[in-house]
Amino acid sequence: MNRMESELETKLGAFAHALIDQEKARVIVAPEKAERGYWFGGGNMAAGPDGALYLCGRFRSAGDSRTGLDLGDRGRELAIFASIDKGHSWKKLHSFPKAALLPKGMAGAAAATPLDRGPQGCGEVLSIEGAALRFLQRSVQLFVSSEKASPYPEGVREYMKPGTGVWTIELLAAPDLAGLASAVPRTILSTQDPRYLHIKDPFIVERPGCPLLLGFCHHPFTWASSSTGLVEIDDEGLPRKPPVFEALPRGPAWDVAITRVTSILPLSSSASFPRLGAGLVFYDGGECLRNLDEHAGAKRRPRGYSCEELGGLGYYAGDDLSSMERMSKLAPEFLSPYGTGSSRYVDVLSTEEGYYATWQQSRKDGSQALVMNFLPAAEAARILG
Repeated sequence: MNRMESELETKLGAFAHALIDQEKARVIVAPEKAERGYWFGGGNMAAGPDGALYLCGRFRSAGDSRTGLDLGDRGRELAIFASIDKGHSWKKLHSFPKAALLPKGMAGAAAATPLDRGPQGCGEVLSIEGAALRFLQRSVQLFVSSEKASPYPEGVREYMKPGTGVWTIELLAAPDLAGLASAVPRTILSTQDPRYLHIKDPFIVERPGCPLLLGFCHHPFTWASSSTGLVEIDDEGLPRKPPVFEALPRGPAWDVAITRVTSILPLSSSASFPRLGAGLVFYDGGECLRNLDEHAGAKRRPRGYSCEELGGLGYYAGDDLSSMERMSKLAPEFLSPYGTGSSRYVDVLSTEEGYYATWQQSRKDGSQALVMNFLPAAEAARILG
């Protein structure tokens, strides 16, 4: 690493930690219960055309995805909140139960290849996961992932656990927020390829001079890993090209099993930050999918696992996001000081007044709340040089 790259990483790291400040962050949406297995988050924040701030996320109740619904309701509700006082207080505006997210049909653009035919015989919605909200001049889009009661494809069908289904991403679009309540969900990302069978946790990537992208997480039929994919979408929110599933590789160490990107933050060029097309990449990582017993005599460390991921950090320079350089190479970058240490689903909204960072943070009681930290633009400029 040359001197310029070292100075760049130092500045970017300081900026990222000023954004994801675990001590300064405050709870803005609490989970339904202060107990392990309950949380709120997994969405994003967006600035509305009316000057208000909006955020989406899902309420999760206790449950176990390995056994279906018999141990709890799991992702039970998608909600949209609004703030008219710059994030100081939030009010729930809309609530979407599972039944409201059942797709009525496939969007034509989704069937980009013979493998992308979507789940067969789609039944009820079993659980809700990540979502992303996007405002346009005359419309609003809501991307959401949910698990539907649908069989696995032939050849791997016997591996499906009873009471579970297949995850896909749907799009709800309307002229305004109120219209989302009656919008018809359309499946825009799905596949019958067992290598990438479960597609979920959408996030929006908008970079100056670059195509609009929708990022997503995917799992194989065996749920052995969690990886990041990207797909180019049009202004209607529909895929323009086939998705790239191996868009960002999983890490070599603490994030070898899970590398789920949740937010990409472009940073404008300046004298102190000369690289055009550069920005930060926030991701969730883990060493395993299930919590493993550690050797009693070994040094203990946070490993990260499904539903309790840890925060990772990288950066890119240029148009190719796959060239991301990890800054959290051997250990996670962000840990909650409470509970399991889980810190995940980072989202950053850039505005003229500054940066709004939100993420799910593990609490002392084992639950996960949505927390927020605001970094003024002047402070960000000072950190970056």
